[in-house]
Amino acid sequence: MKDILDQLDKRRETARQGGGERRIAAQHAKGKLTARERVDLLLDEGSFEEFDMFVEHRATDFGMAEQKIPGDGVVTGWGRINGRVVFVFSKDFTVFGGSLSGAHAQKILKVQRQAMKVGAPIIGLFDAGGARIQEGVESLAGYADIFLENTLASGVIPQISVIMGPCAGGDVYSPAITDFIFMVKDTSYMYVTGPDVVKTVTHEDVSHEDLGGYRVHALKSGVADGAFENDLEALTQVRRLIDFLPLSNREKPPVRESFDEPYREEPSLDTLIPANPNKPYDMKELILKVVDEADFFEISPDYAKNIVVGFARLDGQPVGIVANQPMALAGVLDIDASRKAARFVRFCDAFEIPLVTFVDVPGFMPGTKQEQGGLIRHGAKLLFAYAEATVPKITLITRKAYGGAYDVMSSKHIRGDINYAWPTAEIAVMGSKGAVEIIFRNQTQEQLVEAEAEYKARFANPFVAASRGYIDDVIMPHGTRRRIVKALKNLKGKQLSNPWKKHDNIPL
Repeated sequence: MKDILDQLDKRRETARQGGGERRIAAQHAKGKLTARERVDLLLDEGSFEEFDMFVEHRATDFGMAEQKIPGDGVVTGWGRINGRVVFVFSKDFTVFGGSLSGAHAQKILKVQRQAMKVGAPIIGLFDAGGARIQEGVESLAGYADIFLENTLASGVIPQISVIMGPCAGGDVYSPAITDFIFMVKDTSYMYVTGPDVVKTVTHEDVSHEDLGGYRVHALKSGVADGAFENDLEALTQVRRLIDFLPLSNREKPPVRESFDEPYREEPSLDTLIPANPNKPYDMKELILKVVDEADFFEISPDYAKNIVVGFARLDGQPVGIVANQPMALAGVLDIDASRKAARFVRFCDAFEIPLVTFVDVPGFMPGTKQEQGGLIRHGAKLLFAYAEATVPKITLITRKAYGGAYDVMSSKHIRGDINYAWPTAEIAVMGSKGAVEIIFRNQTQEQLVEAEAEYKARFANPFVAASRGYIDDVIMPHGTRRRIVKALKNLKGKQLSNPWKKHDNIPL
């Protein structure tokens, strides 16, 4: 019996060593942790239960029969984050460059399917070079099987991908289907085809970083939802994110004890809006002063900065925050902002996370570039997302709410549950100057000035909308937290369903 136990210990130790000391040292030299070190940091200490430690590939071509390493380039299993169950797979770059074989794929599929059965989030840590070329179509089949499981799990369990090294070819499509993608600065990159292929096909000379680094995906393409300084920060922030999310769509989001007074007043908000309507202010200041303990987990902070989205708590209840940001492009809605917010709204709706929307929007971005880029269709995504959402929706207009953008930003007309406005709110088809130039286009300059003053007096306030019931109440800024917390409690038992359908046809 002792011999068998010793043999088991040796086999486990061999599997834990992955590609061996030399390759582990090379991984560390690049500023990266190993697959197992990442799992240990992500999960509660001692909670990891590993699956398939001894699995090996079955390939025999190109000398692969003599190259077998237990685990086959991916560590899989389950554990806990702050006591709550999660499933995880972590690609091991020290073993065949983390490339995907048929056996490797089966390991990932096992934890994907188990996560669905149990009803728990799945977190993928990516550090891999794509398909294992020696296995040909079997590796491609493995990718497709994983993509199918990602698709079936969408909206059922939260799926989070962390890109912690190279991520190419088939390895980028699985993260693309998941709910959130995070990157590590300067050590991770993702692309469909690498620099060598790009040079062959398009004759472009481009580096890994310029083709698919965090500056591309977290700042420009919007593929990544954020980028962190190193592996440790990335894994710590994923732990923080998980705390805001339910384990599955069968559960409610986790309510935590809050040490913040639920009905706390914030007098500084009474002077947040500048006297000059064209002067910007930081919407994040409002968010941080209203939510519990100024704790706000922002999604995609460096992409489409004219809209802010992220998670927070109000009296312990997780909420999704969507807010126009006057500090960037005056808070206007453009293609990128519409897509960013629409995706976030749909995630919150899928997992029963209430939505709180702060509105200061002068309209949609004008211009040929936006129109040619499909602003109509992309703007409709945000409209569609808010209109179909059945979760509690609370809206506060702080200043401008002009034109169609007023309608889109969770207005009463698309089933906003409780809609508030500050006394500084302006709800109108457009700004006063543009409006009078259209209405009184043949008038003198003096008459235009007079007309503009009249237009301002009529629409540069929230009371016309309030008189029609489109705004439920005009509230004092200092009481914003108290009113939103009360509204959330009022909506706790909300029940609303959409007409039966196989699925909707969102304007993609």
